[in-house]
Amino acid sequence: MESLRLELSKAASFLEAGTIESYLPQAAQALKALEEGTCPGNDFLGWVNLPGSLTPEFLNDIKQTAQTLRQKCDVIVVAGIGGSYLGARAVIEALSNSFQWLTNRGENPVILFAGNNIGEDYLYELCDYLKGKRFGVINISKSGTTTETALAFRLLRKQCEEQRGKDEARQVIVAITDARRGAARTTADKEGYKSFVIPDNVGGRFSVLTPVGLLPIACAGFDIDQLVQGAADMERATSSQVSVEQNPAALYAAARNALYLGLGKKIEILANFQPKLHFIAEWWKQLYGESEGKEQKGIFPAAVDFTTDLHSMGQWIQEGERSIFETVISVEQADHTVLFPHDDENLDGLNFLEGRRVDEVNKMAELGTQLAHVDGGVPNLRIVLPRINEYYIGQLLYFFEKGCGISGGILGVNAFNQPGVEAYKKNMFALLNKPGYENESKAIRERLNR
Repeated sequence: MESLRLELSKAASFLEAGTIESYLPQAAQALKALEEGTCPGNDFLGWVNLPGSLTPEFLNDIKQTAQTLRQKCDVIVVAGIGGSYLGARAVIEALSNSFQWLTNRGENPVILFAGNNIGEDYLYELCDYLKGKRFGVINISKSGTTTETALAFRLLRKQCEEQRGKDEARQVIVAITDARRGAARTTADKEGYKSFVIPDNVGGRFSVLTPVGLLPIACAGFDIDQLVQGAADMERATSSQVSVEQNPAALYAAARNALYLGLGKKIEILANFQPKLHFIAEWWKQLYGESEGKEQKGIFPAAVDFTTDLHSMGQWIQEGERSIFETVISVEQADHTVLFPHDDENLDGLNFLEGRRVDEVNKMAELGTQLAHVDGGVPNLRIVLPRINEYYIGQLLYFFEKGCGISGGILGVNAFNQPGVEAYKKNMFALLNKPGYENESKAIRERLNR
């Protein structure tokens, strides 16, 4: 079986010889701390050995629940925010037919997402779409009190019960939450919903290989056994038993820190040439931004979809401030063949491409872009996937997770907490006059009236 590959030459050429290698001892130390549980945030390291520890019995429970939802639902709404939905959406979008949900072809239910914003129009339009449809809900929340998700679940639960009756609604509402505590756990136990546990030692942005990601992915009709197998194989390929010189996650962490700390490249742009990978980049942005953005440190994670964004962001990337480097996800083999057609008039001048695969044109656009950006002063790393399927997406997810943990260790931050995300919530609750926030509310209103 082929494996994900990491290519560094177009990044290393910007550095002095041996610079990336000089960071490998730090990468090895950070990797060892991850596996031995001695790094900051070591109570959230359950993801490190997760893929290899998932049992057939556990996966079968997920698949059986997914089959029940698939049989009883034409639409399944996944309610969650941040890591509670991005991983599932990333995998589903990567593996799905881009237009299947429009044509309703095949046996798979439509998978929709809610609870990740507070857009009133979005929620109205979602509920309007669901009228008269056999829909179910996967509610993903450790606490059950996250505003965006709790609001969406209130609306969806009420509508599901009204349309299907409380007894049938119980069969198509699933809770993924804390084992013992929280509003979502209390509701699930009281109502008799099927439930799965979010492990205490796995943070949201690392949770795609828990029920948080696996159940929605299975509901969409994809092979979670292969997804987990890819991740488990990458777990072995990136363990401390593998020399850091041969360890793709350690090399990635060392290279990006060499560019950041050594050359001052403060922005990493994750680029892809496959539209299906858009939400992989969205998941990656949360993973690295929330993990490393602390103590006034951290590479800013940005993302672009090429060639689309070459017609919008291409100018800045080519000639803007030289504070960036690119990591390109390259897919070697497309699943389908489309040949460039002949046109008698040839007004667009493209008959020279007649009979050639569209993917060949895309590959030359990818290579041409890499050469142009390197010539323009942008270091490039390249991650090569043999193709887009469950196995290789599983590899990619774990590769990025392990690389993130190692990179945070090199940077010297706790990669597994997120204290900064509470700041906006405190202000929002104060402005909404939530009980218990009276002092904060008064202080904020005085500040706004100055």
